[in-house]
This record gives sequence, C-alpha cells and structure tokens, in this order.
Amino acid sequence: MAEYRIGEAARLLGVSDDTLRRWVDGGRVEASTDAAGRRVVDGVALAGLAQQLARAPQDDPHASSARNRFVGLVTAITADTVMAQVELQCGPFRVVSLMSAEAVRDLGLEVGATAVAVVKATTVIVEKERPR
Repeated sequence: MAEYRIGEAARLLGVSDDTLRRWVDGGRVEASTDAAGRRVVDGVALAGLAQQLARAPQDDPHASSARNRFVGLVTAITADTVMAQVELQCGPFRVVSLMSAEAVRDLGLEVGATAVAVVKATTVIVEKERPR
C-alpha cells in the first residue's frame, strides 16, 4: 500500500501543505502515522480525493471540451510582427504557447498578467483570466 507524507500528497493535489493538513484535521481525507511518527495519507484515499477535486464544479464562464486548464502567470513573451511565444508559470509547471502576435495584443497579454492555458491534445490555447 502506497503512503504519501503530507508534503508529497499536497504537491500531487496542487495544494499547500497547510491546506492538506486542514483537510486531514477536518476529516476530508484520512491520515495515519508512519513508523517515524510522520502523518501520511494512504495512496488509495489520495487518489479518491484527487478525483473528487477534479470533478468539483468550476466557476468557469467558458464552455469547452478541454479538461486541462492551468491558471498561471505570464513570465515571458517573445514576439515578432506575425508570431509570438508566450510562457506561463502555472504552479510548478512551465507552459509555452505559440500564437499570433495579434492574439497576444487582442488578449492584452503582458508579463506579470494572469492567463489560463487550456490544453487539448497537443494544442495549448491561452485565455485571459476574467476578473471575479
């Protein structure tokens, strides 16, 4: 049976260690103690929580068949007159998209802005995140 320490489990879920500890303390996921006295989460329980989080309803104004959406920070834009390369840092992931320079202008993308990388198969679509 696979077990994950709180930090490892939190990284797999894309949440902070503190968030996962609160979830354990609140009974959202069960944890036990390993031989060294550290709290660990059972791999099966962790997989169930990951699936539950993936199915959670999203406050998403975009109807799309794409299921892989990564909110991130624009870290670099390299553009010429026709094409542009946009880099996003989405948590621990670097996502790079090639698009027209016109799309970058239309979306108002700039370094330091937030955007959403929508991944469907081998295509990455970048959308500007709408203010809530």
